[in-house]
Amino acid sequence: MLKSFFVTVMLTGLGLVCGGASVVMAAEAKQALNIGFVLYTKGDAPGTLNARWTYQNVYSGKGLATGGPRKGFPGHYHVRYYDEQGKFSDEYDLVIERAGAFYSASWITDGKVSAAGVGMEVDKGLAIGWRRIAD
Repeated sequence: MLKSFFVTVMLTGLGLVCGGASVVMAAEAKQALNIGFVLYTKGDAPGTLNARWTYQNVYSGKGLATGGPRKGFPGHYHVRYYDEQGKFSDEYDLVIERAGAFYSASWITDGKVSAAGVGMEVDKGLAIGWRRIAD
């Protein structure tokens, strides 16, 4: 009887330790997602895009791309992003290119591609999934 009690306690403890480890591993995996999403909609001024973005479903905010073409989405822009509180977050040169029925996008810093993505037009704008480029 005592022996089975100790075996039960040990197996329960092992299960808690393993279960706790999987919770930690799941949390680390969620943080490790290198995936972002942005929806660009045409701004009031010609050549501008308004952005609504998220990164890893942890960070999010708005942005404004300027310097683009008067019509359509493909072109070269300068984009500034802000967090939900309106605090400056990041700044890039943005290149959007048509790729058949879809789009390719590159976010460039100091002449190097910092992030890349693919997207498609939706009713209200251009939706793009993206990821950061590791050095």
